[in-house]
Amino acid sequence: MSSKSARVAALIPEDHDSQHDPRYIGWFQCFNKGQFYEAHDVLEDLWLEDRNGPDGDFFKGLIQLAGAFVHFQKGRPRPARKLLDLATNYLGRYPSPHLDLDLEFILEMARSWREKAATAQAAEFLLERDTPPKLAPTLLPL
Repeated sequence: MSSKSARVAALIPEDHDSQHDPRYIGWFQCFNKGQFYEAHDVLEDLWLEDRNGPDGDFFKGLIQLAGAFVHFQKGRPRPARKLLDLATNYLGRYPSPHLDLDLEFILEMARSWREKAATAQAAEFLLERDTPPKLAPTLLPL
């Protein structure tokens, strides 16, 4: 097992009451802890298996959403904005809810953060000023 595989495996919940893949649930857990890079890695593992499947673009959109927040953490609003554009493009292809996730809320949240990024100064750390939302599928507690 590679070091990345071991790191991803450690982030995946072993016990959860959900019909969803544990890696999908792990994405939310990492995202909500502010572990955006780790959220990206956890869901990428699932996306690699399903990239050409019916949920491939959905997972790609969530991966890009987490990637945008990685850039926010690093004070890079411009690349964050670009990833938010990609994320909304992919996620906007699905009806809401999808996999029990309120995509209307997600898309509105992404647009709001995109606006913040568009008006931010270079190297501004928006996460120091604004708290990212907590996200969860409707059937799971935060």
